[in-house]
Amino acid sequence: MRASVHRFTMRDPGDVSELAAAINAGKVNPFHIVAVLGKTEGNGLVNDFTRGYLTQSLKLLLAETLGATMEAIGEKVIFVFSGGTEGVLTPHYVVFSVAPGEHVSTGKKTLAVGTAFTPVLKPEDLGRMAHVNSIADAVRAAMAQARIADAGDVHFVQVKGPCVTTERAAEARARGAQLITADPNKSMAYTRVAGAFGVAAALGELPPEKIREDAFFSRLDWFSERASISSGVEVAVNEVMVLGNSAAWNSDYVIAHRPMVDALDVNAIYAVLQDLGIHALGDNTAPALGRIACAMVKCEPDASGYVRGQRHTMWQDGDINAQRHIRGAVGGLVAGVIADTRIFVSGGAEHQGPPGGGMIALVAKAA
Repeated sequence: MRASVHRFTMRDPGDVSELAAAINAGKVNPFHIVAVLGKTEGNGLVNDFTRGYLTQSLKLLLAETLGATMEAIGEKVIFVFSGGTEGVLTPHYVVFSVAPGEHVSTGKKTLAVGTAFTPVLKPEDLGRMAHVNSIADAVRAAMAQARIADAGDVHFVQVKGPCVTTERAAEARARGAQLITADPNKSMAYTRVAGAFGVAAALGELPPEKIREDAFFSRLDWFSERASISSGVEVAVNEVMVLGNSAAWNSDYVIAHRPMVDALDVNAIYAVLQDLGIHALGDNTAPALGRIACAMVKCEPDASGYVRGQRHTMWQDGDINAQRHIRGAVGGLVAGVIADTRIFVSGGAEHQGPPGGGMIALVAKAA
């Protein structure tokens, strides 16, 4: 199998013209598309409908191109979008394609892509162990599909999960079900945490005895350094994409990741570049940076209210949501190093990387 990665920018949340042009030019085979990951210019909160707008536009394009229904496209392709392009971040999306074929062994591990969907969860199961277990099962299924036998070869797991809405909460109450929360914003956080523990369980990053609900939000030192979890009203199931390296693939790309200890951890960015053989220490004009095909970052404002001993005000700003602050800050840090503003930067990193930090993963053309 062979994975390919194409990155496209947008004029607005419904602009899919660059992908349409690439399909028409034969640069992207629409039959091979398995996942799309991107940033839209909304607020990233519960009422951010730019994510659903782009999902709908892409499904419509692929349905018309492939002669399929939008529902059929949604059952085959993972669509994960994070709202909020604060600061220098550019609205864009990355298309991951997988071409089947015979493997010719080179002894090298290259980019492998696996996807999976969980069953629809009841509103009362969101943010609970049933949610965690469904994510863990889906991650294992995606790894098997990607032919990744060693969890150590997994470098990035993206999950997009549902949240409780007022309608879903009312339906659950009518059945006498007990929700973990009826607040949509809090529900998004619980979905992220359940996803993080599910990834940690599947990858063996935490032992079974630490995969438990009473650790949610309390043991932030228990985390997955490869999980990136998002939540939104536009999905009803959990969509899972696993990216790693496998000798069973003949891709032109490789992936690497590093945890970020805080919002200023520029050393983690340079470490990932070094892992990929990209030598650009202190030089964002280095030609080798052109090998980068996709940049993905997870980040979180430090709950202590301090960054390296100095006070920050992200959690106290009544006008701008804290997640919007951190996306702009960390997005600018990464963009300044790699000289590219097309970065998937997602906030809400509870149990995803070190507390107050997160993680960075880069996909690049193999050296």
